Amino acid sequence: MRSVICVNERFDAAWPFAADYWHECWQREGNCEFYRTDDPESRAPQLVPDPASVQRLALLGLPAAAQDLEPFSALEECFHPRYLLTKWWGDSSTDGIEAAIARGVSFIPHRLDVYWGQSVAEYGLGLTLAALRRTPQTYTAMRHGHETWKYRPDIGRPGQRGEQYGDDPRFTSGTLAGKRVRVVGAGNIGARYASFCAAVGADVAIWDPYAPDATFAAARVRRCFHLAELVKDSEIFVPMLPLTDNTRGLVTADLINALPRGSLVVQVTRAAVCDTDALYRRVLNDELALAADVFAAEPVPLDSPLLGRHNVVHTPHNAGRTRDANHAWVDDQIARFEPRL
Repeated sequence: MRSVICVNERFDAAWPFAADYWHECWQREGNCEFYRTDDPESRAPQLVPDPASVQRLALLGLPAAAQDLEPFSALEECFHPRYLLTKWWGDSSTDGIEAAIARGVSFIPHRLDVYWGQSVAEYGLGLTLAALRRTPQTYTAMRHGHETWKYRPDIGRPGQRGEQYGDDPRFTSGTLAGKRVRVVGAGNIGARYASFCAAVGADVAIWDPYAPDATFAAARVRRCFHLAELVKDSEIFVPMLPLTDNTRGLVTADLINALPRGSLVVQVTRAAVCDTDALYRRVLNDELALAADVFAAEPVPLDSPLLGRHNVVHTPHNAGRTRDANHAWVDDQIARFEPRL
C-alpha cells in the first residue's frame, strides 16, 4: 500500500507538531511519503509523483476539489479536515469529496474537540490552583520588593494576614479540597476537570442536560439538573462549554449575579458562553475573582482594567495547543484508518 501525506504551511501554523508526528507513525507501519509546501497555490497532484498509485492519503492544509482528488484514481482512504479548509480556500475547495466518496473512497471524518480535552482540563486545574493561592501575583511582587515577604503584622489580629499566609480572604482561597466546585458542561473538557477536582477532595457538581448518567458516575461527581441551583452555593464556578448558537450567553447576567460574593470563576473554553459584561463588572467591583485563558475581546487591550489585577489570573488563550494535543489529534485520525496488515 502506498501512503502519502501532503501538508501546507497553513496547517503547520495551526498544528505545528502534527504533520511530522503523523509521518513518524505511518513510517513505523511501513514506507510513507511526505510532501510539504509553503506555496499557497500548491495542489496535491503537483506534489505527488504518480498520484494514480496512491491508496492512502492525508491532505493537511491543501484543497480537496475535483481537480485535486480525481488524479488519485486508486485511492481507498483519505483524511481531509474539511472544516479548516473552508476558511482557507472557500467551499469549492472540498467539492471533490462527494465525487470521491461516490467512487468508493472512504473519508475519515474529522472529530472536533476530542484531542485537546486533557490539555485544557489540566490547564483549567492549574489556573484554579494558581488563583486560589495567588501564585502569579506573588511571583510578580517578589520581583519588585520584599513587601510580599512581610507576613507577620506588628500586632496579630483575627482574620488578617499572618505567618506564611498570602491568600486573599475576600475570595475563595486555600486548598481545592473541600471547596464547592460547580461545572457547566460534562463534555470532553468539563468531565475531566471535574474528575480532577473530585480526586483531591472537592465537592463537585455538574450541570449538563445532555450528558448520560454514566459520565457523572465515571467522574465521581454529582449531577445537578438546574443551572440556577448550580450557581447559588458555588465557591468555584467553571463554565466549560464550546461556543455554539445554543451556548452563547447561556450563563446569563442573572446567573452571574447569583454567584455568592467571593466566588472564583474559571474560564478556559470560550468566554462568550457567559454574559461577560456582568462577569467583568462583578470582578472589577471585587465581588468575584477570575482565572481566565479566554476573554470577550482577544487580544485583551493593554489598558484593560482586568490585566494585572489583584483578583485576576490571566493567560493569552493557550490552554489547548500543547505538543500532546497535536499528537492526540493525529492519533485520533490514524486510529480510524483501516489497520495496515
